Amino acid sequence: MKKLQIETLTGIRDQFASYAWDDDELNELVDPKLGIITGFQDLLDQLEILRQVDLGDTPPAADIKTSI
Repeated sequence: MKKLQIETLTGIRDQFASYAWDDDELNELVDPKLGIITGFQDLLDQLEILRQVDLGDTPPAADIKTSI
């Protein structure tokens, strides 16, 4: 996976109907300076690692049963 870039986020913002993120908010996601969202790229990297896990031997989840 490529490193997050501001152009990616502005493209998504501009092409999809969503919350009207301003440029400062998007810049904070790409290059955090305020300490509020410090691990967005780390989160994306961890999700990529999970995506690559081979689940071939993992059985499907069983039905959830509730007792009434």
